[in-house]
Amino acid sequence: MKIRTGYAISYDTYGPTPMMFLLSVHPSRHSDIVTPEVMTFDPPVEAKQHLDPFGNICTRILAPGGRITVSTDFVISDSGELDVVVPDARQHPVQDLPDEVMPFLLGSRYCDTDRLSDIAWSLFGSTPEGWARVQAVCDFVHTHIKFNYQEADATRTAFDAYSQQRGVCRDYAHLAVAFCRCLNIPARYCTGYLGDIGVPVVPPPDFSAWFEVYLDDRWYTFDARNNRRRIGRIVIARGRDATDVAISTSFSTALLAKFDVHTDEVVEPGAAKTPVPEQAAAKPPATPSVAAKPPAPESAAVKATVPEPAAAKPAVAEPGATKAVAPAARVA
Repeated sequence: MKIRTGYAISYDTYGPTPMMFLLSVHPSRHSDIVTPEVMTFDPPVEAKQHLDPFGNICTRILAPGGRITVSTDFVISDSGELDVVVPDARQHPVQDLPDEVMPFLLGSRYCDTDRLSDIAWSLFGSTPEGWARVQAVCDFVHTHIKFNYQEADATRTAFDAYSQQRGVCRDYAHLAVAFCRCLNIPARYCTGYLGDIGVPVVPPPDFSAWFEVYLDDRWYTFDARNNRRRIGRIVIARGRDATDVAISTSFSTALLAKFDVHTDEVVEPGAAKTPVPEQAAAKPPATPSVAAKPPAPESAAVKATVPEPAAAKPAVAEPGATKAVAPAARVA
């Protein structure tokens, strides 16, 4: 199938403002791009691109002051298949894990494993290792957190989401990632496009957050927010948590003024849209139930030219810099 997707996002600044964006499709999907993915700025500005330490495409500009809009619109091909399910995927002993996945066992800004370790083992310690344990985490997080876009909080950690039992799709992902890491399962945070393809349409569209775990020598996709297999995920960036994949980072004040995202199936003349699959076929195999533990108290165009990844440590904002967290998804 083909998917038409893109965005138009505007910011208001009060003078020359350095900005960095993670809005380009991840290099792993470049071979699927059908029409050019061209990032356009209005007013026109010079833009430079590089790969960050996680392999994501970063675009840097100096916004001139006033309103600036970044946009794109392109078509990408997709298999049209539901997310892969491998119930017998095994969990690796920590000592057998590849070096490159070890950072995804550690705590991070939003995945505060030190506060969730005991909780994770009390909830999931008796579940079978491997795929079934990760699915048990998804089942729990999906029902434990109540989705409410109006209560999005850019400072909410995984432990906060567990305690408050509310959040948006990034909070579902953060809590699931943190639980998996506590259980010695490497997990990384993902952001990207996920249109309502093969499912009922729930407006308004937005970017989405999900996560991947390392089992049986490869990464697999899981989605605690939706907790069902989906069609047409287009990954933009991967990292330890939302800090690493913020759609924009500004090094002075940049106020969000407009935010539009579209992700739609391209229906050829005479063809029908992808039907909504039966829920029974969409749901993963059943896993052991987990009893819930009570919550704790409390216009220039830039076409991507991707250089070789630099062997560098993750960038740290300089003193006084402001890290802009990606807007929380209205619909995940």
